[in-house]
Amino acid sequence: MNRFGKLWSGALVVLSAALFIGPASSLYAQQGEPEQALELERAGKNTEAEAAWRVVAQREPRNAEAFAHLGLVQARQDHYADAVTSYRRALALNPALPGLELNLGLALFKAQDFKGAIQPFTAALKEHPGDERIIILLGMAHYGMGDYLVAIPYLRRAADYDRTSLPLRLALAHSCMWSKQYQCVLDVYKQILALNADSAEADMLAGEALDQKGDSTGAIEQFRAAVKSNPKEPNAHFGLGYLLWTQSHYPEAAEQFLAELENDPNHAQARVYLGDCYVQTNQYDKAKPVLEKIVADGHAQAMVYRDLGAIYANEGRNEDAVRELKQAIALDAGDVTSHWRLARLYQAMGQKDEAKVEFQKASTLVKRDNNQTLYDKLASSQAQQASVSSK
Repeated sequence: MNRFGKLWSGALVVLSAALFIGPASSLYAQQGEPEQALELERAGKNTEAEAAWRVVAQREPRNAEAFAHLGLVQARQDHYADAVTSYRRALALNPALPGLELNLGLALFKAQDFKGAIQPFTAALKEHPGDERIIILLGMAHYGMGDYLVAIPYLRRAADYDRTSLPLRLALAHSCMWSKQYQCVLDVYKQILALNADSAEADMLAGEALDQKGDSTGAIEQFRAAVKSNPKEPNAHFGLGYLLWTQSHYPEAAEQFLAELENDPNHAQARVYLGDCYVQTNQYDKAKPVLEKIVADGHAQAMVYRDLGAIYANEGRNEDAVRELKQAIALDAGDVTSHWRLARLYQAMGQKDEAKVEFQKASTLVKRDNNQTLYDKLASSQAQQASVSSK
């Protein structure tokens, strides 16, 4: 899954437990259904019930209720594509059949066709104005689509209905975060603390929001709280390490990157920044195997090649150092440090003309802050982790 997979799984627990309406559907109240199929359905014998309803539907192709019941028992078996087909057939025959739009929306939602679920959920909400379940489903469908601005008012209403739901508030906080409404994140964070004072995920969200607002000190403290609440929380150590790294607190940052790697040995970004921490503190012997492994694994970025260039130059491997620094520049031509290091290396090698060119390039570049915000860094890190895990 994408970067909000964990939260999405938590939210689905709420939806599955409280919102799936199959057994309670008003379809059961309809009269005139073949008794055998209905008894099988009520007994939870879904495979047998599906076969029985399919016979009824084949004999009575204009019977909307038969298709609706067929869709219901298919959905119970997680055969959502089949259920969607049956529900749509029922809708075409009788759009006014009670509960049908909601069941169709649920089948699409469970199949993670969030865009497709919006229309039937909207129709169901018109049929049942103010229904808390449908409001939650609409919010989570927009959330699943990545349409966070639209999701927020639904999720806020749902959270007001259920003042004890942590997953709903986490979904709301994430939606606020991903739509860049940072004060909203902090407001929801206070609500989450009232429900769970030790929510590491909430601490991390608040830290990301504070970092976006330029409060580095506050962001670091929030991530310290996250690590304290749950030392195994994915990316908590990495987030704290990255914030410390941006403040040049390299020894402490290295400790956090090591802790993240202990939790997840495949965390590529933690390894990248651990290597740089070692280089920044002149621990080349520690940095070298870390950085060379990154290159071997295919996760190298400009900073890795730049750091290897520094290590090889320190070892007197000048040609290797030139190669690495040129690779760093090829990936990030605007990095002053790479040009400056290459210029100094050429100078030490007696290649004055090449050194002059690199010094001139460095002098024309504006010294810039290459650091991404924590929000962007976590997003890219999680995307890379997802790519690794999918292989």
